[in-house]
Amino acid sequence: MKKIKLSQDENLSIKISNRLLPQDFQKIDLYISIPEEMGINSSTLSEQDYFYSSISANSAYYSENLHLPLVRSRFISKQKGEQSDYRSNLNLFAYQLRIALETDIKQTIEIKEEEEFYNSSIELLDQTITLLKKLRRYTPSDQKLSSYFQNVDNYLSWKAEQSFLRLISKAPKSNEFLEHRNQLLQFCKSESKYREDKKYNSALTLNDPNRITNKMQLLQRLSEYGVVFSKSTTHLNVNLKRLVRGTITAIIMGFVMYIVLNARVAFTEITILLIAFLGFIYGLRETFKDEITSYVWRIIQKGRPKWRHVFRNSTTKTRVSFQTLWLEYIKDKQLPDEVDRLFQNRRQQNKQAAHLLHFRSESKVTVKEFLPGYEEIQNQTVLNLTPFVRFLRKGEGRLYSLEGTKVSNESVEKRYQLNMVLRQSDSDGVIYVQRFKVTMNRSKIINIEAMELITK
Repeated sequence: MKKIKLSQDENLSIKISNRLLPQDFQKIDLYISIPEEMGINSSTLSEQDYFYSSISANSAYYSENLHLPLVRSRFISKQKGEQSDYRSNLNLFAYQLRIALETDIKQTIEIKEEEEFYNSSIELLDQTITLLKKLRRYTPSDQKLSSYFQNVDNYLSWKAEQSFLRLISKAPKSNEFLEHRNQLLQFCKSESKYREDKKYNSALTLNDPNRITNKMQLLQRLSEYGVVFSKSTTHLNVNLKRLVRGTITAIIMGFVMYIVLNARVAFTEITILLIAFLGFIYGLRETFKDEITSYVWRIIQKGRPKWRHVFRNSTTKTRVSFQTLWLEYIKDKQLPDEVDRLFQNRRQQNKQAAHLLHFRSESKVTVKEFLPGYEEIQNQTVLNLTPFVRFLRKGEGRLYSLEGTKVSNESVEKRYQLNMVLRQSDSDGVIYVQRFKVTMNRSKIINIEAMELITK
C-alpha cells in the first residue's frame, strides 16, 4: 500500500496525491478542524459552494523513472491508427519529462552546500540534454505528425530553459564553480537559439512576456492530451432530491387542500373572512415549504456521497477510473476513534473550539492494465483555502522589546492554525492515520508540519 502524500501546492492550497494500480481501490478521509475564531461554518461557507469553487482533481499516468518511453520511429506512419499512437507516446514522453524536471530542479535548489549543488546541477543538465537529443532524433517527416512534434519540442525547449534559468537564479554565488555556472548558461542560450532557428515563435510573441507565457501554457495543455485524463463531474442524488421535493410538496398541498375543503364547508358563503383565511393558509404553505424541504433534505443526504468524477482516456474515451466524493460539516461524536485520538493529542493551549469539515474520496480503477511503460496512475486533489481568507482578520500589531535602555519594536502578523487528520485505507485492510498542522495567514500557507502517525 502506497502512503498518500499531503503537501502545499500554491500559496493558499494543499494537495493530496495518491497512486493507484490497475483495478485498485483507495479511500481517503480528510478531517479539517477549523477554529471558531476564523468564522467559517455551514452558514458562512456551504459545502456545495466550497466544492465547486475550491476543490479540483486530476488524474494522469505516473512514473518515477526519468528514463521515459521514447518516441519511436515506427509510429511515424500514414497507416490508420498510427497517428494517435505517435501522439500518445510523444505526449507521455513530454509529460513525464516535465514532471521529472520540475521535481529535480526543486530538489537541487534546496541543496545548501555549494559543491553538491553544482555537481547535482551538471548531472541534471546532462540528463536533460540526453533526453532532448533522444526526442529530436526521431523528428517525423510526415506533415500530419510534425505539428505534434513541433508543439512538444517548442514547449520542452522553453520549459528546460526556464527551469535552468530559475536554478541559476537560486545558485550560490561562488567564483570556484564559475565553469559549472557557464555550462548552465550556455545550455539556456543554445535552447533559445534552437527555437529561434526553428522559427517556433514570432518576434511579437517573444517580445511580450505575457504572450509567450500564455502560448507555452497552451502548448502544455496540448502536450497533456492522452496523458492527463479528461474529467466529467456528476452531482449525485439529483433525482432523489427531486423526489423529496415533490413528496413534501404533495404532502403540504394535500394538507392545505384538506383545510380549504373544510373551510368551504364551515363558511357557507364566500366572505372576506373566508378569503383572508385561505390567503393565510396559502401564505403559510409558501413560507414553510422551502424550509421543510431543506430541513428534510439535509437529514436524508447526511452521510451520502454528493459528487462523482469519471476519468477517461482523452484519446480512446475509455473509462480509466472514478472518484466518489463526500463533503460535509460533522460533529465531534462522528469522528472515528483513531482520528479523535490524534485531535486530542494536541497541546492544551491548541485545543480551541472548532468546527469540523470532513472530505472523503473513494477512488476505483476500472481498467486491467495501463499503457506500456506505466504501472500506476496518480490522482491529485487540490483544496484551495482562499475562501477561508476573507473571514480572517489582519491582526497586525507591534512587539516591543528592551535592549539595554532602548525600547525597540517590530511588526507581527496574525496567524491561524488548522489541524488536519488524513485517514487512508484500501482493499488490503491496512489503515494509515496521520495528523498535520497547517499554519497560515491571510496571504499564504506558512508551514505544513506532519505530526503523529498511526498504522492499523
